[in-house]
Amino acid sequence: MQEIRWEDPLCAEGNNCFRLGTDADGNGYIAVLGEEDRHLTNSRDALRNLIREIKAGKADHLL
Repeated sequence: MQEIRWEDPLCAEGNNCFRLGTDADGNGYIAVLGEEDRHLTNSRDALRNLIREIKAGKADHLL
């Protein structure tokens, strides 16, 4: 498994924090702070899951 280099968390007042990361091959990742082991990668499933999280109010500050 590739090592992911995580950036500082993106947080907004009253919202969950998210982290963005990249690996040596340039793939992108996004994860909820503290749950980096359950990250999403660039795929249809990742987009579908991100939309579900936004609709659930977990990522509204990213819009």
